Amino acid sequence: MTTKSDQAAKAPAAAAAVEQASQVTARQKAAAARLMAAGVTIFRPETCVIDPEVEIAPDTVIEPFAQLLGRTRIGAACRIRSFSVIENCTLGNGVQILQSCVLEDSTIADGARIGPFTHLRPGCEIGEGVHLGNFVEGKKARLGKGAKANHLTYLGDTEIGEGSNIGAGTITCNYDGANKHRTQIGKGVFVGSDTSLVAPVSIGDGAYIGAGSCITEDVPADALAISRSRQVTKPGWAAARHARHENKKP
Repeated sequence: MTTKSDQAAKAPAAAAAVEQASQVTARQKAAAARLMAAGVTIFRPETCVIDPEVEIAPDTVIEPFAQLLGRTRIGAACRIRSFSVIENCTLGNGVQILQSCVLEDSTIADGARIGPFTHLRPGCEIGEGVHLGNFVEGKKARLGKGAKANHLTYLGDTEIGEGSNIGAGTITCNYDGANKHRTQIGKGVFVGSDTSLVAPVSIGDGAYIGAGSCITEDVPADALAISRSRQVTKPGWAAARHARHENKKP
């Protein structure tokens, strides 16, 4: 049971917490006002969290419910869509961050398009014009100019060359249970969907990886690598099975 004396003892701490929250809110409002005065468009700034040290160049648009934290730097003519959280990141000019992305301690070059639902963990370097799509996660991943990973992909401890395309469901298997290992992917590489790249492994420039492969050995430049069971098709098998089941019915 809470007594009046207990309530009185807690009152100063509660008042201090309220005062601290008010000061934080005031600093965030001041940061938003400073940025808007400098040519940044912030829709519904009262819904955004913008730390005082954040810097944004003119003609960038911040949508409602974005969080820009730490020492984030955003270039000109970018668009940060709703519900994205960006912490200690540097974005170039013309970058698009689509809805509900989480970006931490990473750099993103001019013209890149990230999201929706992309997670960049610390140490990512995203090159000019790169596309990272929905449910792509990166950790210490470096992608060259124009590289793409548009769907459902994990890129950890990875370097990907210019113009390479990473298919849906690709995973860099970077952890062996004790140590992390790197995956090196060259320029102009095509990695088919549902591929596992078991690090350490290297894919040479211009190589193709067949969909559904598990790659455990290096692939030389301009080669095709396929690692999967050969398909067997048995014509009429399903019809015969159905007939057997029909014959067993009373």
